[in-house]
Amino acid sequence: MDVESAPTSSTRAGLELRQLRRLEIASALEGMTLLLLVCLAVPLKHLAGLPTMVRWMGPIHGVAFAFYAWTVVETVAGGGWSGRDMSRLALAALVPFGGFASLGWLRRRAAALRQTGA
Repeated sequence: MDVESAPTSSTRAGLELRQLRRLEIASALEGMTLLLLVCLAVPLKHLAGLPTMVRWMGPIHGVAFAFYAWTVVETVAGGGWSGRDMSRLALAALVPFGGFASLGWLRRRAAALRQTGA
């Protein structure tokens, strides 16, 4: 790669900000689908005898979880992330409503990147 085609720090910052935004969206989707599944679909199934919502929300949450997991791997593979960061994001996916906890951390990281990289 020659010097002219090498990415600048502002280009790298822009790419990382876009990836952080995707990760925020994935984290929010994973958290929201779990919230709907646990707080709406499961009670409807067990208290009202209506299992249809679980049949829909279960797979939707599964896809949201897979999207979050893929986005974590893709983001970390892009570089600039420590093993601790990856562990934190992976554990957040396994802890109920951890996706919401990750949102604040991801937003702080994006804000810091905007201040230093842009």
